Amino acid sequence: MKLCARRTSRICLCFLVVVGSCIPAISQERQPDAALIARRNAIEKELESVAIIERKVMVPMRDGKRMQADIYRPRDESKQYPIIFVRTPYNFNYWDVGLGAPRDMSRELEAVKHGYAYVEMNERGRYFSEGDYDILGTPLTDSDDALDWMGSQPWSSDKVGLIGCSSTAEWQLNVASRGNKALATFIPESFGAGVGRVKPYYEQGNWFRGGAVQMLFAPWIYESGLQINDAKPNFPPGTSQAALVAAAKEWDLAAHPPAVDWSKALWHLPEKDILAALGAPHSIYADTTPSGQPGMIERGPNDPAWYKGGLWHDNLRIDIPGLWMMTWYDISTGPNLAAYNAVRQMADPKIAGEQYAIIAPVPHCSYMRATEHTMVGDRDLGDARLDYDAITYAWFDRFLKGEDSPVVDKMPRVQYYTMGLNKWESADTWPPAGVQPMKLYLASEGHANSLNGDGALVAAPQATDAADKFVYDPMNPVPTHGGGFCCMGSEYRPGAIDQREIEARNDVLVYSTGPLKEGLEVTGPVVVTLYVSSDAKDTDFTAKLIEVMPDGTAFNIDENIQRVRYREGYDKPPVFMEKGKVYKVEFQPIETSNYFAPGHELRIEISSSNFPRYDRNLNTGGNNYDEAQGVVAHNEVHHSSEYPSSITLSVMKR
Repeated sequence: MKLCARRTSRICLCFLVVVGSCIPAISQERQPDAALIARRNAIEKELESVAIIERKVMVPMRDGKRMQADIYRPRDESKQYPIIFVRTPYNFNYWDVGLGAPRDMSRELEAVKHGYAYVEMNERGRYFSEGDYDILGTPLTDSDDALDWMGSQPWSSDKVGLIGCSSTAEWQLNVASRGNKALATFIPESFGAGVGRVKPYYEQGNWFRGGAVQMLFAPWIYESGLQINDAKPNFPPGTSQAALVAAAKEWDLAAHPPAVDWSKALWHLPEKDILAALGAPHSIYADTTPSGQPGMIERGPNDPAWYKGGLWHDNLRIDIPGLWMMTWYDISTGPNLAAYNAVRQMADPKIAGEQYAIIAPVPHCSYMRATEHTMVGDRDLGDARLDYDAITYAWFDRFLKGEDSPVVDKMPRVQYYTMGLNKWESADTWPPAGVQPMKLYLASEGHANSLNGDGALVAAPQATDAADKFVYDPMNPVPTHGGGFCCMGSEYRPGAIDQREIEARNDVLVYSTGPLKEGLEVTGPVVVTLYVSSDAKDTDFTAKLIEVMPDGTAFNIDENIQRVRYREGYDKPPVFMEKGKVYKVEFQPIETSNYFAPGHELRIEISSSNFPRYDRNLNTGGNNYDEAQGVVAHNEVHHSSEYPSSITLSVMKR
């Protein structure tokens, strides 16, 4: 979801179609690079030759606060131009303080050369933008005021399109639902943290998965400098643009918190004090937000505070064309696809037909990283490249300029990459027409613990129950090893990574099909249903979908978690467990497209933790976020005709 602020001592790799967000890279000292500086200077010089440039324009909002914007538009002032609008919490200041040269302005240059005005604006409370930052909770009128202002400019055609990835995308969905006359289309990329409730998901902007907290937010808030910044400059009305530009060039706008080893810091308890223990300033993580809502860590999955900010929820109708871009190894592909489907279902037929989706086999915001051999973690997924620039400008040409666009005409409504087959596929809907449910049941003689156990996936439930038992100690959780996440620091690597190290643990239950005789394509939702018991009042269960190669390498495809107290629904009071009782727990769907070749195996791992991908359930039945001590849980997974624990796959027959 979120990415990293630019820091002068680090390199932050940016992969975006037109503008984007940064994916944390391994920290390294930046060395002067004469060739890079020369290239940057040349781009800036060319941009100056083709564009009218206005930097640090202070755009007024209705409450008197001003948002800073940089504007790039073609020099021919006899025409009016549609606008590509990027709003972000990240630093887009044109001057790279650490390098002592302009930043890469190629995206601004390309937009102008394609006949667009390009407007970058910082969110409220970020850098030169005035007011207080509140994640997706700034006044929703800010978007209307910005769009109205752009539409009123003499150089504007009053047609605006949105684009951006991660935090530069997440605000788009709610804004698209507001019906502003200037907003013609949007291209949200890896936008999950903008999705609040879209049933059956109550992730509330990626904060939760199955009721458990996704811990990436603590590193993201800290690394992005999104705490209260007492050093933020105050430029009174009347300050000239020249003075603002000079200040931006001389003052390093990025935050510089001390470096953190997150593999240690995220262990801190209570969870609400993780950032405070690092000496971080007050922040939206654990403190009352500027809009007066409780800190995010204190909220439950259906807290009223989630519905008072800028999240999009499934009761908000979107009536403009959208190009929705997602990835298989992202934070929340399931809710993203559910949002796409919900918008298509609510819209009138014409607008529903103008919603397109692309699902790439890469991590969060890594679309442009695809190569001839696209490596996702340690798995080679083949040539997953698309010409995203051509798609983007073809889309904007159609919906901002009203031009014919053969590229868009030929695009399928849903374009998705099937891993294993390593090819792009097309469909009119998600899931594609023709997929059929296939249910496999968990089975064992009661010893499915670890890769050396007797767990299996079979076509029918076994007659009698031989429950698999394991001990979940929150002080010794199963460690995160790859997966679909971002922003947790360089200590954690997303993507497909061999899971056999994890499967060696006795608190991980392993169920496999054995080598498949025929290939199996799983495309669509995957649902895990468990029958469980515990001696704890509350605990978690985790599930991980795995493809096992003939040499034994076990690549993770997706993972999930369910906090048992929420098994009856996130909009209902928590319901705790009683010792000796068996409960049905159905996980929210995960989504994928993966081909399991003959001789490969399909496997699921079941446990009670995946830390720090998700926070640890301390098993007490308390608030969890304010507790420093946990209890050990003795957990059981039951499987029989009475307790048919299973995994339901969506299978494509071609």
